[in-house]
Amino acid sequence: MDDHEQFINERNQRILGYSTAEALKDSADAFLKQTLYHEYSYNFEWMGLPVIQYPQDLLALQEIIWRTQPDLIIETGIARGGSLVFYASILALLGGNRKVVGIDIDFRAHNKARLIRHPMAQWIEIIEGSSVAADTFKQVQAIVGNYSSIMLCLDSNHTHEHVLQELNLYAPLVTQNNYCVVFDTIIEEMPEGYYQNRPWDRGNNPKTAVFEFLKRNQNWKIDQAIDQQLQISAARSGYLFKKSE
Repeated sequence: MDDHEQFINERNQRILGYSTAEALKDSADAFLKQTLYHEYSYNFEWMGLPVIQYPQDLLALQEIIWRTQPDLIIETGIARGGSLVFYASILALLGGNRKVVGIDIDFRAHNKARLIRHPMAQWIEIIEGSSVAADTFKQVQAIVGNYSSIMLCLDSNHTHEHVLQELNLYAPLVTQNNYCVVFDTIIEEMPEGYYQNRPWDRGNNPKTAVFEFLKRNQNWKIDQAIDQQLQISAARSGYLFKKSE
């Protein structure tokens, strides 16, 4: 007997039940905060390059990409390139004409050199500049016209103002029934003043930008099921789904 459908239904019901599993949520919150204190997200690589994300978020991203099958993924904030390689490797498995565009204002030469030499480089295009600069956005617009299914990931400057600017600029490029993932919303859950020497803080971060954006954009919603599924995530309330009109 093929019990696949039953398995999926049971899984989905279990995930829905996590919304009232207070002990689970409390333990996840405690663990997540401790991992932030210990820079846990810096511990992992994807195909040889540092991927500064939580493993749980990477699995969620893989599920989203497989389900929605985008042919273009735009990411702001490249860091050391591992996340671009992650996206590119999944798109390469899907086949066809697909690409990842990475945008960064300070993509350091040694990181760029490693990324250019990587086997996944042929699926990646790099744009150097501020993600909210007019010239940068024009370059992205020129690429977007060649693709029909577009996903967005925001992971650059984490201030409210910057993330809101990115959302207002780039979210309209995302195609219906696809996602914009806003990382580091977890900043809002940390104690005020925790991020010393950074321009973001509690009350001024990607999560506050997400809530402001949603007030004015009714065709977007937070996919709460992903938060419940993961429990441990740097992007809580940051998995945004663009609904059909």
